[in-house]
Amino acid sequence: MLISALCSYYDMLAANNRVLPDGYSEVKIHFLVGLTPEGKIAEIVDWQQRTTVQRGKGKAKEITSPRMVRMPLRTEKTCVDANIAEHRPLYIFGLNLTEQGLTAEDKTNKAQKSHEAFVKKQVEFLEGLQSDLIDAYRNFVLSWNPQEETTNPHLQNLGKLYSNAGFAFCMAGRPDRLLHEDTVLNQAWQQLLATEQNQAADTYLGQCAILGETLPIARIHNKIKNVPKGLATGNVLVAFKNQSEESYGKNQSYNSNVSQAAANRYTEALNYLMSNRAHRVVLGDITILHWAMSADPVYDQIVQAGIFSGFEDEDGKLDKAETEKMLETMMQDARDGTLHKGQLGGMDGIDPNVTFYIAGFKPNSARLAVKFVYRQRFGELFCNIAQHQLDMQMSEAAKPVSLWRIQKELLVPKISNDSLDPALSDKLIESILYGYRYPEELLYLVVRRIKTDSDEEKNTYIKLNSVRVGIVKACLNRRARLAGKKEEFTMALDKNNTNSAYLCGRLFAVLEQLQQDASGNSLNRTIKDAYFSSACTQPAIIFPKLLRLAQNHLAKANYGSYWNSMIGEISAKLDGAFPTTLPLEEQGKFILGYYHQFFNRLEKKTEAISNNEEE
Repeated sequence: MLISALCSYYDMLAANNRVLPDGYSEVKIHFLVGLTPEGKIAEIVDWQQRTTVQRGKGKAKEITSPRMVRMPLRTEKTCVDANIAEHRPLYIFGLNLTEQGLTAEDKTNKAQKSHEAFVKKQVEFLEGLQSDLIDAYRNFVLSWNPQEETTNPHLQNLGKLYSNAGFAFCMAGRPDRLLHEDTVLNQAWQQLLATEQNQAADTYLGQCAILGETLPIARIHNKIKNVPKGLATGNVLVAFKNQSEESYGKNQSYNSNVSQAAANRYTEALNYLMSNRAHRVVLGDITILHWAMSADPVYDQIVQAGIFSGFEDEDGKLDKAETEKMLETMMQDARDGTLHKGQLGGMDGIDPNVTFYIAGFKPNSARLAVKFVYRQRFGELFCNIAQHQLDMQMSEAAKPVSLWRIQKELLVPKISNDSLDPALSDKLIESILYGYRYPEELLYLVVRRIKTDSDEEKNTYIKLNSVRVGIVKACLNRRARLAGKKEEFTMALDKNNTNSAYLCGRLFAVLEQLQQDASGNSLNRTIKDAYFSSACTQPAIIFPKLLRLAQNHLAKANYGSYWNSMIGEISAKLDGAFPTTLPLEEQGKFILGYYHQFFNRLEKKTEAISNNEEE
């Protein structure tokens, strides 16, 4: 499914001129080497792009970056092997840059071998080709002697930029006349590609498992570049190296029965996605790619903003105001119950039947392991994202919660290299995309983090925020909804909820505020810091102690009668009996009760005090 989807995506990209045609690679070029008709270097032109980036306090900074150009397909070999119109300095000039300057000498003679391979490749390819630019390039190749060019002023002026720069060729004084764009050279390259394909056809033919046609089968698949934490030279998705992986007398990638045409398509599409931040998200060791079978970028932008915001820079996304408007519309329609799979409420120009893919990859040595692949119609995916965000919200005005933020709240804050279990990440993504029940470990982890983490900014031993509580609420409500039961928890305080764990959480919040009131709000450490975790687990042991302590606080509090009535109201619903122990799910309800009462109490207290003053 994955390779077939990538091939289809390549066809769509090619139709919109967004990928390279077969037989070409994209390389970074920093400088142009200007050649005379005799093949001498007349100049080296700085060809880098310069952009001005605004910094803080009105300051601006100029940033230089190489230009990306299309050149004949580069070799995948790791040994010394030159390319047509080679751009690497070691091959072109045969010189190493050392502390003493440019030199043609090295211990392994790599510079000499590289330059000799470069000369041989160019001479063979250029035989019989004629144009003024090709003639100048041929003269350069044949006349350049690395031993005599160690003091070349044009190369010396580059300094440290020499070693890692990319070079292209042009006629001196004519930066618009580029060798890699020469018509004669590109026609010769196309003919060479056709010849190689015919030779491959004579080697091994078979029915392509992707395209269904009888075509030359790929022996080695192209590498996937720009994989986070992958090899610099690239990783392969399909590869057979060990004899134990071979069958029916087939070796290498002949086992996969993927044609060279299909292999070129899917690898080019995968390279496009890997290099585009609008489609790529890095989650720990896993790289997540997402794409829609549509040329309109809005589908990826919505999913990026709805789930994956915060992982990468905002390059290539919608205008911030436009994105937020989309998400607000999505969440409001979900609240009103008007958002359904066949209609994307209020969002014009979006086809709910567009197929959307999300795939996870992890580099494994030289290979690329596929961790998961999800396929979903965008209408269903959109509704599931909306429901997920609605489940996570703890207020009407809350922003969408990204997967990055959820992950952050599950990690131990004092451990810099802490990471989430990849299996949990996979299950969490699946539950969001398909509307499944959240993984059991999610509730366990967030409850554990709430009870054990300290919040140094707020000087408290319990770290409680809307995202963590939202995760608890989402887990409990989705579990009930998918079981056919009524959702138990809303975003606001529910005084009609008689669940004992929820009531215990509410009572704990009231007792804490009473303590603060009795001390004049001067305490740095409250009962929450000392007893929250224990009260959340064993209410029957902790609450009698807290209620006895509350009697002392009531005598000192400014609004003792108000707090006394609140304690009585909640205790009456508990019938004076506290649960002996609370299992994990009930601990989540305790946390929700505390959080709801915590953010509701000040408003209610102010209202009650105002009424007393009027009377």
